Amino acid sequence: MQGIHLNRVTEWAQTRIPELKPPLEFSLIAGGHSNLTYKFIDARGAAFVLRRPPLGHVLESAHDMGREHRIIAALWGTDVPVAPALGLCEDTSVNDAPFYLMRFVEGVVPHDAAALQDTSEAQRGTLGEHVIAALAQLHSINPDDVGLGDLGRKEAYLARQLRRWSKQWAATKTHEIPEMEESERLLREDMPEQVGAAIVHGDYRLGNMIVGAGRIRAILDWELCTLGDPLADLGYLLNNWTLPGEPGDTLAATGAGGFLDRDEVCAGYAEATGRDLTQIRYYRAFSHWRLAAIGQGVYKRYLVGAMGESRGVDLERQKAGVAARAKAALDLLG
Repeated sequence: MQGIHLNRVTEWAQTRIPELKPPLEFSLIAGGHSNLTYKFIDARGAAFVLRRPPLGHVLESAHDMGREHRIIAALWGTDVPVAPALGLCEDTSVNDAPFYLMRFVEGVVPHDAAALQDTSEAQRGTLGEHVIAALAQLHSINPDDVGLGDLGRKEAYLARQLRRWSKQWAATKTHEIPEMEESERLLREDMPEQVGAAIVHGDYRLGNMIVGAGRIRAILDWELCTLGDPLADLGYLLNNWTLPGEPGDTLAATGAGGFLDRDEVCAGYAEATGRDLTQIRYYRAFSHWRLAAIGQGVYKRYLVGAMGESRGVDLERQKAGVAARAKAALDLLG
């Protein structure tokens, strides 16, 4: 299995999971375009997960396994659903890169509408409400109370994110997209004042969750998590909350139907948190722009072969998606 040194990983995993019974069988879990996620099963049939950075060169500060492991370990035991963390390996002699282990959580990862076709409309409605409640719960946690108070600076979140992703956009830029520069200019000019600070997931959407029976069983992919403005999470969620009949509805889990509309999502979040959402269009624009910068990084990594096996990725579609996100950001800022 590319990206796994089986004997060394098995030996290390046994030090963290005493009940583990080799041999281990690894498989790459489909769906992630950044860190690589593997499911492995031992001789008893017990299932676990290993997360590691992509193969090859990675951007500075990206793909920090220790950070991601620390976050889910801190949130375990709160009302925010996460998979139990089992151990972090920072010794690169074991598997060429840091990695961490967690328990495998059974359920469906709803990457698109088809993933929820066997879920009743009532359960979809309940799931949508839980998505809002879990986000509000995450944002209600005092980072200091769970040992994450030093995860990042609490103030000036938007300014910091604009600096970070404009830098990474420049580092991975392969062609001109004028909408990216214009959106960045407007985002800097129209930046709202941050009210309070929270743990911000950074990639909060149904495709990054394991769900079952109308509930979230685990929120995944914490690699972009930091401290800052919680409305960035809500703006991002709304951009991925595509309803039936809208463009791309089959590509979003919410396109299956039965979910609240965006106004209802905002109303539920505002009621749970007491936050003012009058500038939510700005946050939606910011999230589109940031996702375009992230998508460009993904595009370049696939282009240079840093993501392992191709898995049938359409590079032209990925490239077009970056441009579409940049245009969507500019439209929301107009």
